[in-house]
Amino acid sequence: MAQTASATVVALMATDVWQHTRDGIVGLWRRVRPAQAEEVGNDLEVTRAEILAARQEGDTLGEQALAGEWQGRLRRLLIADPDIAQELLRVLEESRALLPAGEEIPAPVVHLRAEVSGSGRVYQAGRDQHITER
Repeated sequence: MAQTASATVVALMATDVWQHTRDGIVGLWRRVRPAQAEEVGNDLEVTRAEILAARQEGDTLGEQALAGEWQGRLRRLLIADPDIAQELLRVLEESRALLPAGEEIPAPVVHLRAEVSGSGRVYQAGRDQHITER
């Protein structure tokens, strides 16, 4: 989930709904790690400036690296409070809904692949998965 969320956050940084997204992300930090909320807000602004510069220069690797940094941060936030996951999704969906027509951000695509032999089993999911075996 952190990977998908970070890619969406980074994509939203280059849009007109950035302030809404930033406020939502900082709000999540304020709930889970209040002492870090202001620093995270500042870091988001710095990353936004870097994303805008990377896009202007066509630096997709730089943009991917910045998304990787936020993936780690969001992962640690989710580990600290797994219940915040639904709130994070809500913030990102609200921001995406505010985008003007024609400025949609495609949802990141997850590709799953598995191979099984013999009596092996594979369970894959793009989101939550609950398995009950008897």
